[in-house]
Amino acid sequence: MVSCKPKKSTYFVLGLVVVLLFAGLSYLLFDFYSSREFPFLFYLIGSSIITVVLLLVLVKMMAGFKFLAAGKDKVEIWLPLKGQRRKYDVADILAWQEEEVKANQRIFKQLVLVFSDKYSFSISNHEHLGYDDLKKYLVKKAVKKRVKS
Repeated sequence: MVSCKPKKSTYFVLGLVVVLLFAGLSYLLFDFYSSREFPFLFYLIGSSIITVVLLLVLVKMMAGFKFLAAGKDKVEIWLPLKGQRRKYDVADILAWQEEEVKANQRIFKQLVLVFSDKYSFSISNHEHLGYDDLKKYLVKKAVKKRVKS
């Protein structure tokens, strides 16, 4: 049985970033409320930028929080934040592909699976555990459906 789940370290670091951004936004708003040392435009632009970055990080965390389990010719996908659980047979995989992206002098890999109901699912080695095991499972069970890039 292959299990792919988010890395705890990634979510821990992103959680720290969210806490720091929230603390910075809180400090900025408290400073505006209490002392107003800086011009109004500084507070307006600063709080807007921090809020947008905070929302982007939160959306990134929520979008990446997904699980995949594969074994016994079945693939199960669980998206807890959407409340979805999808189960497929390996025969329901229309295509799968491994993409490589080079960023910051490192190569990140991503598996994209497309199922018979046109639902696509992607999982990366940077954010999820069990990536290599899933790739081996797909090479063994669905080798003919691999799309070469």
